[in-house]
Amino acid sequence: MSKALILMSLGLLTILPNCAESILARSLPETPMNTNIAATSSIADLEKAVNQQINQYRASKKLPPLSVDPRISQIARIHSENMASGKVKFSHDGFDGRAKAVTVPYQSFAENVAYNMGFSDPVRNAVEGWIKSDGHRKNIEGQFNLTGIAIAKNAKGEYYFTQLFVKTR
Repeated sequence: MSKALILMSLGLLTILPNCAESILARSLPETPMNTNIAATSSIADLEKAVNQQINQYRASKKLPPLSVDPRISQIARIHSENMASGKVKFSHDGFDGRAKAVTVPYQSFAENVAYNMGFSDPVRNAVEGWIKSDGHRKNIEGQFNLTGIAIAKNAKGEYYFTQLFVKTR
């Protein structure tokens, strides 16, 4: 089984702009898989898988599912693509701008980002890493109702994930 570096970061904005950031780096063992999900799936399929896995986890905690909003996903997409291209570093830089770009009225906004490479199932690796991290799990379990999800992959095979969480008014 291969191991690869996974980096994750989280952000949180409530009515009072309060961005809690932390960066976590860890190497996680890969879950054995029969197929290489990354090689056989489109980016859109991988993004759907993030939403499914996050909502499965939320259901296990008796929380309602998050609905994907394409407007929020577009904001996430820009950040993932910018990180994948090296235009911005892997971080929450620009978090406040992403929060301001959300066009639906909201009470709170949060963000999880992840980076990984070398896994046959990069989605499972990112989601499991977020769930194992207290801060990321807090966002996943938060009282949000909308989400935006975007993954970008660069020529080196690095996957950059951005998931935005929104609680509408």
